[in-house]
Amino acid sequence: MLKSKFFKNCLALFLITLVAGVALASVNEITKQPIANAEEKAKYVAYNAVFSDAEFKSFEDDSTVRSKLKSQNGTAKVDEVLSATDKSGKNIGYVMTASSQSGYGGEIKVAVGISNDKKITGVTILSHSETAGLGAKCDTDEFKSQFSGKSATKLSYVKDGATTDTEIDAISGATITTNAVTEAVNAALDFYNSVLEVG
Repeated sequence: MLKSKFFKNCLALFLITLVAGVALASVNEITKQPIANAEEKAKYVAYNAVFSDAEFKSFEDDSTVRSKLKSQNGTAKVDEVLSATDKSGKNIGYVMTASSQSGYGGEIKVAVGISNDKKITGVTILSHSETAGLGAKCDTDEFKSQFSGKSATKLSYVKDGATTDTEIDAISGATITTNAVTEAVNAALDFYNSVLEVG
């Protein structure tokens, strides 16, 4: 009797688990493509924010760029690079997604635009898990706008006011976040200078 009850309970638990697993898999399959589409759209909105009035073309057929992307190591790297073109299809610069693992809350992912005149056209934050009121200030216009117009060389951050073209002001109380964002931007600048630079 006890054995039979135990078996029935196990069977019921198995059936409940099976139905729940199938339901979750179905929901995942239904939502996977819409989520991917939304993420892709958000990425291109960010690319337009850092390189306005441009069209974007991938480097799928460029084996050099593909191999350089795969061979990166370290805490910061470029995840994706696209050519920015004008309406006639002429290359006017590049947009890159770069990430750093050094954030206070983990990975920080940024989009960076760099023009062919070797200037940063903009930086925006794609994702972060930084502390609200502190590191999360990396996503404010006040912080992000500092990067625009800077030379496409290595940047550093300072705590007492940027005075040169290669410096940005650190977020007060969030130097770890500032370092991570700067590290991600520098990864994009390094990729531009070592792989993409025109002339």
